[in-house]
Amino acid sequence: MLRWLIGGGREPQGLAEKSPLQTIGEEQTQNPYTELLVLKAHHDIVRFLVQLDDYRFASAGDDGIIVVWNAQTGEKLLELNGHTQKITAIITFPSLESCEEKHQLILTASADRTVIVWDSDTGRQVQRISCFQSTVKCLTVLQRLDVWLSGGNDLCVWNRKLDLLCKTSHLSDTGISALVEIPKNCVVAAVGKELIIFRLVAPTEGSLEWDILEVKRLLDHQDNILSLINVNDLSFVTGSHIGELIIWDALDWTVQAYERNFWDPSPQLDTQQEIKLCQKSNDISIHHFTCDEENVFAAVGRGLYVYNLQMKRVIACQKTAHDSNVLHIARLPNRQLISCSEDGSVRIWELREKQQLAAEPVPTGFFNMWGFGRVNKQASQPVKKQQENATSCSLELIGDLIGHSSSVEVFLYFEDHGLVTCSADHLIILWKNGERESGLRSLRLFQKLEENGDLYLAL
Repeated sequence: MLRWLIGGGREPQGLAEKSPLQTIGEEQTQNPYTELLVLKAHHDIVRFLVQLDDYRFASAGDDGIIVVWNAQTGEKLLELNGHTQKITAIITFPSLESCEEKHQLILTASADRTVIVWDSDTGRQVQRISCFQSTVKCLTVLQRLDVWLSGGNDLCVWNRKLDLLCKTSHLSDTGISALVEIPKNCVVAAVGKELIIFRLVAPTEGSLEWDILEVKRLLDHQDNILSLINVNDLSFVTGSHIGELIIWDALDWTVQAYERNFWDPSPQLDTQQEIKLCQKSNDISIHHFTCDEENVFAAVGRGLYVYNLQMKRVIACQKTAHDSNVLHIARLPNRQLISCSEDGSVRIWELREKQQLAAEPVPTGFFNMWGFGRVNKQASQPVKKQQENATSCSLELIGDLIGHSSSVEVFLYFEDHGLVTCSADHLIILWKNGERESGLRSLRLFQKLEENGDLYLAL
């Protein structure tokens, strides 16, 4: 049982010979996570994990409960009860750097149309806000302005004292699905297939009131936007339901790069019909992003793609990284990447340089490998030749963690305490570096022997 949990013994869904899923043997020499702790406190799907500090994290999900844990020991520290329906968003609100007393708050939004502010140290409910006309789906803190934003059918701005400073008019019945801060006191909100740029106007000598102004709407996406993150101080990236990746300039809001699946719809079919015939749109949905200084890593359907910012093309991909949709990815040190999926697995990858071999070519279009439309073979020959001669990278599987019995929603990485995963099976698993934990146990044993004086007797 332990062998199956730690990886290697898993059989892919369906017949093994028909699955293109990359597998790894039981000897996972580069996988450090050989021990695990199963944490039980929730009674429904656990969808959120948020890091509080170097050793604590909070979990939340569909049971409406927030639990604070010790990441080192797995001890349950606090249980926060106050919501009557599922949690829809959670975020931390750190104290100002100028404050001597460090005091961190936890903000949680729920389908019960409330936002509750908690004291992360005591679990005390600081305040409950229940004036929302719709469910708040996202929360964002603007640390520099010392305010926080709630996004639902409208966008509201609040201060640390929980005063409503200003709000927009009704934006959409579907609501804001994602929200990030960009320069010039602006935020960008994903609303359906649109991006809306808002500017916050802070109080001045001439006006003592806060205000939020709609500056621009970006209409380049053809379908609903599922993912939105900052790449750096100068750009952000969005991904849509039909596999569109757009990198934007964060200062003037223009398109820096545009990559998508290419197809050639016939005159008799519109775009949406062509997509349905060629491929399930869910298989090309961009569910999540992470990035570093050089690359954007995208979770697309069941696959993983590495898009290089300088070259403006995909330099590595695993079309079938998991058996089901990849829900969350994160970059680790040493050019490593972690992904989790609806199939219940967590996989560790390493980005490696690939020599000029006649290997599988990297597509010039972001998702051209799905075979959309009709490609002229003769016209594609020079492109294919160029792809094969180009030096690119590969994503190599180095670890496979199987412990959950259902979809793994998200995970957290602690440099000193391991990996935390949460799942639709109501469980949280704390994955530990076995070699590190063994060394710590030995150290604690020697310290105890020394304290009791037994060490010298043993010697």
